[in-house]
Amino acid sequence: MFNTLLTTIENNILTITINRPEKLNALNQQVMEELGSAMDEAENDSQVRSVIITGAGEKAFVAGADIKEFLDVSDGEKLAKKGQDIFFKIENASKPVVAAVNGFALGGGCELAMACHFRLAAENAKFGQPEVNLGLIPGYGGTQRLTHLIGKGRAMELLLTGSMLDASTALQYGLVNYVVPANELMSRTKSLLEVINQKAPIAIRECIKAVNAVQEFSTDGFEEEAKSFGITFITDDMKEGVSAFMEKRKAAFTGK
Repeated sequence: MFNTLLTTIENNILTITINRPEKLNALNQQVMEELGSAMDEAENDSQVRSVIITGAGEKAFVAGADIKEFLDVSDGEKLAKKGQDIFFKIENASKPVVAAVNGFALGGGCELAMACHFRLAAENAKFGQPEVNLGLIPGYGGTQRLTHLIGKGRAMELLLTGSMLDASTALQYGLVNYVVPANELMSRTKSLLEVINQKAPIAIRECIKAVNAVQEFSTDGFEEEAKSFGITFITDDMKEGVSAFMEKRKAAFTGK
């Protein structure tokens, strides 16, 4: 199906594994295109309720872009916009997408992790945007998402020094939600998504949309929230959720 990705579905969770361990899962153009296709398929597959993105092996989530390809690119702005469009698919997915960060998440790997809705990290994870060491800046949204996630001052320092953050510092900064032992990373990520998967799918979708509106300067987030509330208010799931609450039972949501 894919040449650079492994995909599995279990308990309505799609796991996308970037499978180039010999290259520390570096992002080349084939990986990027296949990631975009995998996200399109996830959106259209009713069996998929949520998504995990991770990297093969123990050393790296994604250690960066495949730098040697840069020498064959004549239009850097076009390359950056193409990458941004693919990561927007992740960020704006209607289903939760969580990064399970094992090992290095550098450059494009850090940008990929930040495009996910939130992140869990193994204790050996390291994050960074070292593009200045190549005479470049992040191009797949790194300057924007890093600033939103950890604040201007810390983002500016990381971007200008090219330094790395260890997992505990990433947790302190709010870049990741949890740090767990490496051998528990996938099980903990799946357990969290199994909880989310029990909630109303339309409400989940609208939560994602409303939270993402915070970063859209052309969008009134409060107006977006009100619209989303109105959408959820007339669903069968809302009626089921309220009825279940009143009847002191567990709700059975259908996504309608």
